[in-house]
Amino acid sequence: MATRTWAPPGPLDLGRTLGVLGRGPGDPAYRVAPDGAVWRASRTPEGAGTVRIAARGGEVRAEAWGPGAEWLLETLPALLGAGDDPAAFTPRHRLLHEAHRRHPGLRLARTGLVLESLIPSILEQKVTSDEAYRAWRLLLQRHGDPAPGPADGPAGRMRVMPDARGWALVPSWEWHRAGVDGKRSATVVRAARAAARLEEAAAMDDERAAARLRAVPGIGPWTAAETLQRSNGAADAVTVGDLHLPKTVGYALTGARGTDDAGMLELLAPYAGQRHRACRLVLVTGVRPERRAPRFSVNDIRHL
Repeated sequence: MATRTWAPPGPLDLGRTLGVLGRGPGDPAYRVAPDGAVWRASRTPEGAGTVRIAARGGEVRAEAWGPGAEWLLETLPALLGAGDDPAAFTPRHRLLHEAHRRHPGLRLARTGLVLESLIPSILEQKVTSDEAYRAWRLLLQRHGDPAPGPADGPAGRMRVMPDARGWALVPSWEWHRAGVDGKRSATVVRAARAAARLEEAAAMDDERAAARLRAVPGIGPWTAAETLQRSNGAADAVTVGDLHLPKTVGYALTGARGTDDAGMLELLAPYAGQRHRACRLVLVTGVRPERRAPRFSVNDIRHL
């Protein structure tokens, strides 16, 4: 086990900062312990690693295991938003002003790992969250590796996602078993085969990074934005093409229902450079339009 203690430069809400990295309840690569510590299992450039992160009294203490332990500790400040600047955000709506004031510890995490965020984002394309989370969970359980770390803690139940070769070798029937259609599985395989080039996007500016990801067929603006928000901590990577986000942003900022992507982008225009942060702040308020239609049913392809 390797350890590191780090003092954030300002307030840090560990749960809200890292919460976007978890892919639903039961994510094999992400756990929150009863004491509030966050456990993550990652495939780093140095190999598999598990990190436990706890915040106490203005300090963060991290413990890490596995070949990727040192890499995880070295990149800990970036993961927790050390390179993020919440002060760059100027609220222009009352709701955002209050959210920004009430949540000073919300920072934009930067994992520095593109494939780790890209593959689950591909699985989330045009399906319900429950479907995508189930697919991610099953694929990691079947094809991931046991997470390094103490077997009697959360690490004992966690999994590290496959490496690029492992994703490319997942057989067709396993994708089908996980409920992933051929279009999404083919996109994951293409991304895995271009993994080295895609990982370079973690060191690029947002525009170049998005272009690098979108060069892979099957990766569009929605998937690129969802990935870069996490891998690069991209403060301006607004998610376009989402079923719910435009309506939520529109309702929260104007009270209007039925806002589309164009309307959302118009509302977010004053926050150019910080549009993703504006959306995150909207979401933490919990203000959203009342659901008027039934939830989408799960499209289970396993019986086709």
